[in-house]
Amino acid sequence: MTVTYDLRLHGGQVYLHGSGVTAVDLLVREGRIAAIVEPGFVAEASETVDLKGKLVLPGAIDPHVHLGKDIRVPKDPDDALLESASAAAGGITSMLVYLMSGDSYQDIVPAARQVMEQDSHVDFGFHICVGSQQHVEEIPGYIREFGISSFKFFMNFRGEEGAYLGLPGNDDGYMYDVLGMTADHGAMVNPHPENIELVWKLKNRVIDSSRGPLSEWNQSRPSFVEAEAVQRVAYMASVTGASVYAVHTSSTLALEAMRRQQESYENLFVETCTHYLTLTTESNAGTYGKVNPPLRERGDLESLWVALANGQVDTVGSDHNARHRSFKEKDIWKASAGFPGTGGVLPLTLAEGLRRGVPIERLVDATSTRAAKLFGMYPQKGIIRVGSDADLAVVDLDGSYTINAATQHSGAEYTPWEGTEVPLRVVHTIVRGHFAMRDGVVADRPGGTYLRREKSGATALAATALEDDK
Repeated sequence: MTVTYDLRLHGGQVYLHGSGVTAVDLLVREGRIAAIVEPGFVAEASETVDLKGKLVLPGAIDPHVHLGKDIRVPKDPDDALLESASAAAGGITSMLVYLMSGDSYQDIVPAARQVMEQDSHVDFGFHICVGSQQHVEEIPGYIREFGISSFKFFMNFRGEEGAYLGLPGNDDGYMYDVLGMTADHGAMVNPHPENIELVWKLKNRVIDSSRGPLSEWNQSRPSFVEAEAVQRVAYMASVTGASVYAVHTSSTLALEAMRRQQESYENLFVETCTHYLTLTTESNAGTYGKVNPPLRERGDLESLWVALANGQVDTVGSDHNARHRSFKEKDIWKASAGFPGTGGVLPLTLAEGLRRGVPIERLVDATSTRAAKLFGMYPQKGIIRVGSDADLAVVDLDGSYTINAATQHSGAEYTPWEGTEVPLRVVHTIVRGHFAMRDGVVADRPGGTYLRREKSGATALAATALEDDK
């Protein structure tokens, strides 16, 4: 009986783990990679697309996304439609979205899932932000009922600092409870590491305003504020046996603090973001570039690239935040923090990484495979192999484009990378065998589905090792 495949991707240079970039064809059936064959292999397919030598990578995974007009939860069709279009345009095939509320998530998760299933162009899962004792007690239920196994808490939300997101204040005793509960249930903690008490202490310090607003913001929240919190949560992870994933790592000092803790405890992981790899306090983004932790100095950017190249940085995310530009067009002290960025994770990291000579293996790992493994999605996601989802990013290394608000599709209507020339271009984004973007045009009909993830961190990595041994 002759098998007819749904799609044949012919003539591409395909990145295969263990083999590197290889001239093979991919045969797709029912949303999965059904076969990897020589270009001359005879097979019937309903459609054949000639890739003409373009690079084919595992679809990128953005592990750090905030959606919704108030960045708490996706509520409106645009929250899913526009921001997932931004992701698809940049080669993202899966995103993990933070849900933030002071209330129980029992009703919030199903509602957010419904919004995303109707209008997301890419597959999606959720992280939950915890802030109350009820949240801690409900962690086992969130894992069991919703397949959510990664939990954020804001170390800087002391007192009323988290009130604007509806999250109560916490302390190190609360952190101890969160770490212990996640350790007991095979989950992972994604802390926002900043010591807000140090920020408060430094508030009245004289700040040099001669170097522009982004330097002012960086001076107000210096990197030791981040590093102190990183070392504290990492140490407490070793005490409780928890897995900790330090989100949006921005500085040399934070990397060094984590490295010291990793010498004695291995279940510690590092995320950085595209903006810390490509923007500094000297960038021309103005208040559009305000974010927490702040954009840093050139030396911090260089340290992050070294850490990405040697593997200390596990993943690259966006910390995508779709608040409208009107919230940014104020002075640096009144502008809101955060900006949209999911569309730049793959093209900016890949372009700058290749320019610096970072091996493509590391770039694929940081933008796709490692996130799949750490967050319990591997080998369904993060790899091109028979049986995995046909999630692919097709990149034209001879193409180019200029980043502006229109290329990013976001409802925020601005980008801190405005005018940046990118010396490559994502031309196709394929999610489970369907084109979420084709020839640079995002599909009319979204088709993203929900990703259950019962394991994260060390527990997920242990399951991954068993998969790779098969």
